[in-house]
Amino acid sequence: MTFALALDLGGTKVEGALVDDTGSVLEGTRFRQPTGGNSSSEQLAAAVDSVIDSVLAAAPSGADIIGAGIGSAGPINVSGGLVSPLNIPAWRDFPLLDHVQKRLGAMPTRLRMDGLCITLAEHWVGAGQGYNNVMGMIVSTGVGGGLILDGLTVPGPTGNAGHIGHIEVGGFDDRCACGGIGCVEAIASGPKSVAWARTQGWTGETGEELAAAYSAGNATAIAAVERAGRALGQAIASATSLDDLEVVAIGGGFSHVTPDLFDVIRRTIAERTAFGFVTKVKVVPSALSGDGPLIGAAALVHRPQLVP
Repeated sequence: MTFALALDLGGTKVEGALVDDTGSVLEGTRFRQPTGGNSSSEQLAAAVDSVIDSVLAAAPSGADIIGAGIGSAGPINVSGGLVSPLNIPAWRDFPLLDHVQKRLGAMPTRLRMDGLCITLAEHWVGAGQGYNNVMGMIVSTGVGGGLILDGLTVPGPTGNAGHIGHIEVGGFDDRCACGGIGCVEAIASGPKSVAWARTQGWTGETGEELAAAYSAGNATAIAAVERAGRALGQAIASATSLDDLEVVAIGGGFSHVTPDLFDVIRRTIAERTAFGFVTKVKVVPSALSGDGPLIGAAALVHRPQLVP
């Protein structure tokens, strides 16, 4: 059995683990450190180093670690190994690939956008198994995605293809941190949904509190979830119109706000009654819980034939 060292960098944490060649996270090797919008570049680099060191220290004696895979929030520049996560302002064109390679020595290391890694994971051992036209999505601190078309990943020349969080959708005027107006991320991410609900008089502060309020029948929380679901449904319908997708698997913390979120997404897509090739798309929860980003980062090593 071989292992990949998997790293996942996002707006709230960097996480790492060893993942074997069946797509299973090795128990006892999973570690995380906080990131966040207020962290300095030095703090972020130290968090990455701490996670790497902890994972390697926890590796079983003699473990065959054949490479490392990094999934990062976007945008990225894959040819330069650079990352500029929108929700981590201290890192703009930070040379993450080079930083990790220096830490790991001669170990082969690959970098791709986290949404693409999620898609690889779902295609390998998750809800996308058996399909060759798949989009994986993250709905959490941000909204990201990635594409597998005709059985191969589609990273694009910079590595940012599939970044569905920055598709603009109709009927919304929310300003996005990227500069756009009506981007899905500015409407349907957990923090933005909470922020919108607060403008309507709701007094909670977190996505978990919004979920509890929804469950209790709070009208503002219900409206916030409906709003997020509609934006996500519009974006997925647009992406399916463009790419003829078969299945979209959605994970991330805010995707769990309520199962009803998926009903809203599906209803929105179903409005395209004349386009059966769009309404056919299956929108399903991730089958991988919180393991998807790490499994997908490991797939960069274990399934290189899918990653041009």
